[in-house]
Amino acid sequence: MKFALVAVLVVLALAHGNEAADADIEKLTQFFTDLSSKLTSSTQELVEALKTHEIAAQAQTYLQDSKTQLEPLAEKIQAQIKPLAASMEEQLKPLAESVQAQFKPLADSLQAQMEDILKKLVEQTKAIGQ
Repeated sequence: MKFALVAVLVVLALAHGNEAADADIEKLTQFFTDLSSKLTSSTQELVEALKTHEIAAQAQTYLQDSKTQLEPLAEKIQAQIKPLAASMEEQLKPLAESVQAQFKPLADSLQAQMEDILKKLVEQTKAIGQ
């Protein structure tokens, strides 16, 4: 009878151990599932960050390359515009002097007329004040 009782206790202990092992397996499975999810999420975030950094680096490289290509072009354009600007200045200078020469008598005449009007206004004001 003792043997049977010991056998029953052993069977119950094994059954209880199997249930505990099943619970532990479920906990381990859940732990590894959570760990896998966290690793996947972290990996995706890292990939996104690397893509963003890579895009920024590509944009910076593109800007530097564009600047390198455009600087000589800008220098060429500036070199071509300098003589053109000098030529335009040479052509416009006589025209400006001519316009100024034509405008000076008109300006002098207007100034003289304004001075006459002002003198008359002062005289009339003095006459009214007396």
